[in-house]
Amino acid sequence: MDDQNKNLILATVLSFVVILVWFVMFPPPEPVEDPNAVAVTGETTQPVASAPTATTTGAASTGTGTAAVDATEDTPRIDIETARVDGSISLLGGRIDDLHLKDYRETLDEGAPTVTFLSPRGEPNAFYALYGWAPGAGLGLDDVPGANTVWSVADGAKLTENSPVTLTWDNGNGLIFSRTISIDENYMFSVAQSVENTGAGTVSLAPYGVLARHGEPEDLKNFFILHEGVVGMADGELSEIDYDDIADFAFDQREGAKAEVTQVSENGWIGFTDHYWMATMIPAQGAPFKSVVKYDDRRDIYQTETVMPTLTVAAGASVTTESQLFAGAKEWATIRAYEKDGVAGFLDSIDWGWFFFLTKPIFAVLHYLNGLIGNMGWAIIGLTVLIKIVVFPLAYKSYASMAKMKELQPQMEKLKEAAGDDRQKLQQAMMELYKREKVNPASGCLPILIQIPIFFSLYKVIFVTLELRHAPWLGPFADLSAPDPTTILNLFGLLPIGAPEPGSIMALIFIGVLPLLLGISMWLQQKLNPAPTDPTQQMIFAWMPWVFMFMLGGFASGLVLYWITNNVITFTQQYAIMRSHGYKPDVFGNIKSSFKRKEKAGD
Repeated sequence: MDDQNKNLILATVLSFVVILVWFVMFPPPEPVEDPNAVAVTGETTQPVASAPTATTTGAASTGTGTAAVDATEDTPRIDIETARVDGSISLLGGRIDDLHLKDYRETLDEGAPTVTFLSPRGEPNAFYALYGWAPGAGLGLDDVPGANTVWSVADGAKLTENSPVTLTWDNGNGLIFSRTISIDENYMFSVAQSVENTGAGTVSLAPYGVLARHGEPEDLKNFFILHEGVVGMADGELSEIDYDDIADFAFDQREGAKAEVTQVSENGWIGFTDHYWMATMIPAQGAPFKSVVKYDDRRDIYQTETVMPTLTVAAGASVTTESQLFAGAKEWATIRAYEKDGVAGFLDSIDWGWFFFLTKPIFAVLHYLNGLIGNMGWAIIGLTVLIKIVVFPLAYKSYASMAKMKELQPQMEKLKEAAGDDRQKLQQAMMELYKREKVNPASGCLPILIQIPIFFSLYKVIFVTLELRHAPWLGPFADLSAPDPTTILNLFGLLPIGAPEPGSIMALIFIGVLPLLLGISMWLQQKLNPAPTDPTQQMIFAWMPWVFMFMLGGFASGLVLYWITNNVITFTQQYAIMRSHGYKPDVFGNIKSSFKRKEKAGD
């Protein structure tokens, strides 16, 4: 076996290993639903340590002493209506707990509902934002608004991009609380909390924000390449905590739940991220706050919170604190704009992974090309061309070395005959030949090895980023983030018949047109060179394209499209470079030879 074939087999094995690792998926556990769980209520007194914990039972500040059910149809509400979202705010607790993303639908089916992101307590997988004040010295639990406080509308009939709403509540003991909520044209809420002290004494209290999630999301992917769970930034340090890891927190008696506390000195945010959607609490940047992650294992409630420093309000004085809530789609351009406006490190809320130095620029170029061309499929093809241009100098050197190796084949055969069974002598002679002819035998596998991190990064981009979700290309390819929808069963998209369920045995067998083109393109690329003489190598090379074809058949069609384009360009480059170095690849001759060998093997 010559060195060139050894390197090629090594590179092939490495590629197999990487792709097999990517192909491993972890099945999601059944979500635990607790629609009857009680919402957060206040419990802290004295110097404030934390926001209210979701594990506390009872009803605070309602004036009735009973907890209310918080379904949308059973509570007074203020509508939310913008060009991109709709929903409502519950006056019970002043929660932002009903939000729908108008630009996104659950599926591609006609008439599919829009994505529901936030939902109130009392519904499966409740997920909501709650703001309030934790009492300090001089105040009791009933002196501050809690989760079950019924607020009044002071201003605004509906929350829109141009009309904020203001809620008020008077505790009857000298404190008047108000909360003004506004929203921009995208997904950013601004919340200004105020308290006016009309009493005779000084009070202290701390503003907080809470995101509470009842159970894990029902559509949790549990895929190793994607982070879902808590995501936060604390003074430039990104944290990502999976739901399983949150549940493993140690019980903190002070916090009243399993908790992890981080002191943030200047800039940060904390919240929950899903595959394509995210909700994060963003305190005023440049000010300190406490970031907390909690888990109540009794009611299966996950909670993130931001607790601002304790404020002292003298008699006759008032204070106001401002914060933001992002609740919506993880659009690259939108999140990038918020980062430029001052939300430090916000673009890192998108899961770029270990190869962020590749995934970030790859997606930036892909996003630009998509905006320029107007079609994500053609943008992927354009990106592939650009990547091949960037790595062309290295590829040229590699293919030139391979062509040189072909020229040296007669000399190498003579050295083998002269060395006989003396492998050490043959090795020394080969090294002298490589040195004399200035050939690096290891360079032959570089093009394949280079593709591994690029392939992984593009796979990450296609799987993680929202812009690829439901992104069409042409014909039946309406979602480049999903596997090829064509199959022989629907005549490769000509018949209105759905493809087998992704991941099923049928889907593995009846693959689509893109995986078929992938296998053919790899097979043709092999035919640039004669088949190896060793029978084992012949078998490996003969099966390799078709094994890859079935392995990648269940991958995102956008990724398979990239791989096909890459193979076609690689074939063209390698053919041209070999011709320029005096070696003329006999593609059709090599194809005929392979069929003749099969006929002989059949005889």
